[in-house]
Formats: sequence, C-alpha cells, structure tokens
Amino acid sequence: MVTFVAVRGPKRTRDAQAFAGNLLKLARTKTGVSQAELARRAGVPASTVSKIENGQRQPSFPLLDRLLAAVDLEMRARLEPYDDHDDVLDARYAAVGPEQRARLDAQHDAMVEAFTDARPV
Repeated sequence: MVTFVAVRGPKRTRDAQAFAGNLLKLARTKTGVSQAELARRAGVPASTVSKIENGQRQPSFPLLDRLLAAVDLEMRARLEPYDDHDDVLDARYAAVGPEQRARLDAQHDAMVEAFTDARPV
C-alpha cells in the first residue's frame, strides 16, 4: 500500500524553512568564509546571503547550488523511505502551549547555532 504524506506539522515546517539557511551558514563556517565574501564569490548581493541564513528568503535550488559551489562544496541528496518519527515530535510540539513552544523553539535555535558556529577539532 502506498501512502502519501500531505501535511507537515509545525515543527517540520519550521525546520524545512530553516534548512537552506542552516546549510549555508554551516558551509560558510566550515570553509571560514564571511557572508560578504561568499556573496562576492557567488556574484549575489550580501543581503541575499544574509536573508537566506536568517530564514527571510528561500533560495531556489540553482541559487543554493551556486552559493555552495562558491566555497567548493556541493549538496547531494538521497531519497529514503518515509520515517514517521517527526510526526511523533510534531504531535508532542502541537500539544504544548505557546509559551512552552517559544521556549522549545529558542532551545532548538540555540542548539542549531552552537552546531553551525562550532569549529572543527
């Protein structure tokens, strides 16, 4: 039986919206390149890089590919069978009040920030 996942919960939607920005920031951090330098290398305004990293803009795949290529990286993707573990997390997230959601979001953002700011050992 084939099933289609048509609805994404609030947590997965938020994570998906932040994916490109987090990936780009991680790429810059890994290669030691500033936003301005990445923008110069990719031939885009520095504000474009900033907006992507801050989640204010979702880049097209060709733009994301160009930005990653500017720091000699590429993105590879694999298709995997659907895993419902995020559905469980979404249900738990939806069950808490707005104040606890805000705390969870802040903790999640801090964790992502810590990982993207970490320097390789």
